Amino acid sequence: MAIRKSDRRRELTDKINLTAASDAARWTFAGDTLFGSGDNAETVSSYVLGNGLTVYLLIDASAPVVSYFTWFNVGSRHEKLGKTGLAHLFEHLMFNESEGLAAGEFDRKLEENGAESNAATWVDWTYYYESLPAERFGLAVTLESQRMARLILREPQVVSEKEVVANERRYVVEDDIEGSINEQLYKTAFTVHPYHWPTIGWMEDIQAFTPEDCVDFYKTFYAPNNATVVVCGAVKEQDVLTRIRDAYGVIPASTLPVEDTVPEPPQMEERTVTMTKPTASDKLMLGYRGPALGDGDHIVLSVLNEVLFGGRASRLYRKLVIEQELATQLRGWVSTFRDPGLYEMYAAARAGTTAEQILAALEAELDIVKSEPVTEAELSRAKARLELSALQGMDTTSGKAEQIGFYATVLGDPNASFRRLEAYRRVTAGDLRRVARTYLLPRARTRIIVKPEAVTAEAAE
Repeated sequence: MAIRKSDRRRELTDKINLTAASDAARWTFAGDTLFGSGDNAETVSSYVLGNGLTVYLLIDASAPVVSYFTWFNVGSRHEKLGKTGLAHLFEHLMFNESEGLAAGEFDRKLEENGAESNAATWVDWTYYYESLPAERFGLAVTLESQRMARLILREPQVVSEKEVVANERRYVVEDDIEGSINEQLYKTAFTVHPYHWPTIGWMEDIQAFTPEDCVDFYKTFYAPNNATVVVCGAVKEQDVLTRIRDAYGVIPASTLPVEDTVPEPPQMEERTVTMTKPTASDKLMLGYRGPALGDGDHIVLSVLNEVLFGGRASRLYRKLVIEQELATQLRGWVSTFRDPGLYEMYAAARAGTTAEQILAALEAELDIVKSEPVTEAELSRAKARLELSALQGMDTTSGKAEQIGFYATVLGDPNASFRRLEAYRRVTAGDLRRVARTYLLPRARTRIIVKPEAVTAEAAE
């Protein structure tokens, strides 16, 4: 009788557990899931260490490389008023100094071994990754486990990185028109939910952080039971599990706080903010109430967004940019958040055109998709573009690892990217009209208008 792969994995974990130093270093095989569909589907194996660390492993021997992602279930939504930006500050602090590793050594060791690394923080999560030659896999395990457990957070390290983040905020928000518009959109659209504040944090909070704030945040959220490690590449299962067990099994779990997020109440009237900025033309940004990533309507609204904004052949590009010559830039995006977010729409006006003119033209087109079904050609094109984009993002080991970790962290499903692809194919023109009527409501949107400073000064005179 053939032995199933799952049975082999249980036998493997039992074997490795014979030499475990403690219960915290014992593996539990949590099961396999298919990553992909049809004959090309690959297997992702899931394991949980005794201290709560979750590991997803995808063996991919197509190239002699490995990608190592560490996802932490912490983002700006887990912060408190007065302490905004802590999650993002840690993205910087984690590359600084840890016990036995001086500042700059983390990056130097990776570069010497032909690796690349980076990190990202957002509203619901934070991740760190390394992509490196497969034979150097152990280096990623060592470095990541060290900074999970032994990061140095004294005054010099914290002060240094606070200044880096403060300068970043000046560059990407305060001195950047689109960054400031986006921050104002979420600040206005959300009143009680933590999506109200920006991931980078408010400047006064950044400048006020203390080492004690950082130590408390680190001990709470940077723990194995709040982390997911994704390994994808040309590695051997036993080697991966043994190395990770030896490096992480000695790190204790933390007591994670019960999340206390207040749901955003329904928006009953439009909110409008007008700003002046040093820009050559008007800018317009709209935020309609959108569904959470796990909501079935998120998939349908994403298809509608592709019909409206997806490339030069999209409906709004043809109408507002080519035919009516009102805008020079257009984009739309349905926020991929754990909780309900926004359906963002952005337009930059052509010289001599106002944001109000663009809004009127945009609303006319949105009224059409509420009343008339899109054509079959538009629907097929939108689905094809979404599928191509998703599959191209998984051409590499790092792309696969990122998708597995993102969906596992936000939705608890490492294969959700392929489930979304299957769901895209089932969307109908009727579905698009329904979500347009459900979500594209002027009374439940936030409008940000930017006027050029010079025009405003002339009008005042």
